Amino acid sequence: MYGSIRDGYRTLRPLTLTQLQELFEKERYDADSMLHRGPELPLESIAQDDRYLIAEQACKSMDAPEGGDSELLMLLRGAWQDHLRRGGGGVSAKELLKGAYVLSGYKGRQGLLDFAADALLEAEVHSEGELIERYNEIEHSFTRARDAALRNTELYLSMANDLDVYVATSMRTREQFRKMAQTCELVFSHPAVRHLHLRYFDPTTSATDGHEDKGIIECLMVKCAKVLIYTAGEKDSYGKDAEAAMALSLGKPVIFLCDEENREKFFREVHPLSRLIDFKSGVAVGAMATSSPEQAAVLLGRIFQNDMEYELDQKKRGYFRLKERLTGSVVRLQTNSRLLRETFSNCYHRLE
Repeated sequence: MYGSIRDGYRTLRPLTLTQLQELFEKERYDADSMLHRGPELPLESIAQDDRYLIAEQACKSMDAPEGGDSELLMLLRGAWQDHLRRGGGGVSAKELLKGAYVLSGYKGRQGLLDFAADALLEAEVHSEGELIERYNEIEHSFTRARDAALRNTELYLSMANDLDVYVATSMRTREQFRKMAQTCELVFSHPAVRHLHLRYFDPTTSATDGHEDKGIIECLMVKCAKVLIYTAGEKDSYGKDAEAAMALSLGKPVIFLCDEENREKFFREVHPLSRLIDFKSGVAVGAMATSSPEQAAVLLGRIFQNDMEYELDQKKRGYFRLKERLTGSVVRLQTNSRLLRETFSNCYHRLE
């Protein structure tokens, strides 16, 4: 709470036992109220295989103007006609989207088109009618998933003030959407948290009419949530990095859930910005890193039930690190650099 042992001692030493109890009681989560508040609002269900369809990449390719065709359908039709001129025959949507017709005018958007067409890419078609029939199946799934995601956004906004956990994600493939859905299910159905009826925001089940609104909503959800889970994959993105930085800078607990052991070690032991400064208090706040969804669930259970366990580690004389015991992650630290410590203490709040 105070950033250094000395500053904490100076603040706490004149307080009576009752005053100390009242001070720390304010910092505790009301686990009893969480236990008895009942289940969260029922969100609209979106099949794991269809969640990729609510991504911005899919929306840009699948959204159709009133009375018109989507960009993806127009390109598939044009590519089919070009295919017929070149001899015709059975062909997959993937081959059509990689053909000369698309490459000549839409090379920079091919990734978006491939993403939106993922469910029909491999299937071979032998006529334009068959191609359109396959497209219509995807378009129907897209409309259903998007409508459900828009309704979910309204529900998320209605319970923003009661939000417990924000899940920061970035998905670039259909498989990553599936994996993210499975990860959330593993974490939030775990026995360590199931009884707490946690309200969590999963961006893969939410959509808006535009990416600007989506950004504002996600910033609001990070601000409202008590804890953030950062899902670290092979590649990270500006979006979820910014969300994790925002949460750490607000002094919130942040859990880095990593795909691989080496990524976990990187965030726990190497990356300097796995620890940021709580802008309000000036305290150095560190993230907890794990590669286990089960550990992430246990951490959530400990956080909300005020059962966190820590070890105080003195790396060098005067250099203290507070480590979360389950993952060994440094969540608070005090440097032994007198110049840095004194400059920080003297200047931080003066600059507000």
